[in-house]
Amino acid sequence: MGSAEPVIRVRDLYKIYRVGETKVRALNGVSFTIDRGNFCSIVGASGSGKSTLLNMLAGLERPTKGEIVIAGEHMETKTENQLVAFRREHIGFIFQSFNLMGTMNAVENVALPLTFQGMDRKSRNARAEEMLDLVGLAKHKKHRPNQMSGGQQQRVGVARALVVEPEIIFADEPTGNLDSNTSVEVMNLMKRIVREKNQTLVMVTHDNYLAGFADVILRIRDGRIIEIEDKRDGGMPDEVISVPGKDRETGS
Repeated sequence: MGSAEPVIRVRDLYKIYRVGETKVRALNGVSFTIDRGNFCSIVGASGSGKSTLLNMLAGLERPTKGEIVIAGEHMETKTENQLVAFRREHIGFIFQSFNLMGTMNAVENVALPLTFQGMDRKSRNARAEEMLDLVGLAKHKKHRPNQMSGGQQQRVGVARALVVEPEIIFADEPTGNLDSNTSVEVMNLMKRIVREKNQTLVMVTHDNYLAGFADVILRIRDGRIIEIEDKRDGGMPDEVISVPGKDRETGS
């Protein structure tokens, strides 16, 4: 039996912005693969290219050059409508600012993505309640965001990302608005759920300590992957995550 097919494959990815006469290489020849079931963090300072990379993976920005294959589909060739449909069916998002609807309770917030999929109210609320149980909010299902702590709100955010049963979850500085103790709780929660559900989590952070909760850490600087740290016990096959020995440059 062959090795698992990576759920994310990035090859020769460039994003070049023009600022007057100057070319700014936000991403400068990035290549890597991530296998299903991994928790991967992309860590770098402000301006390193990490947020640009996350936006590319999620189909929110288009590359100047290169390939992005997510769950077997090329993101860089999709139309805007195709990207919207793909995200709706395959991807969950966890945001730094929670992005919860203040007029909705926890169940309604978690069920919201299922509304866009056309699921009936009874079914989507039942699944939302399951997800809230999973993230430890069984007693807060009827609470609105202003009745919950920051950590509880982010747990609702995690449940909302999970409710569509995504293949991949993207998290953008998911603990940026939380204190350090709550941040650790949310990181452990995300790590546990990824394990239990065999989903792939890709998190962007500037915080090396939080990045360390991941199985695999991609360190990015000046638009390049400078180091890949694989923390999984016993090692994994080379194809799980790899970086080319030499970056290839684009033409002028």
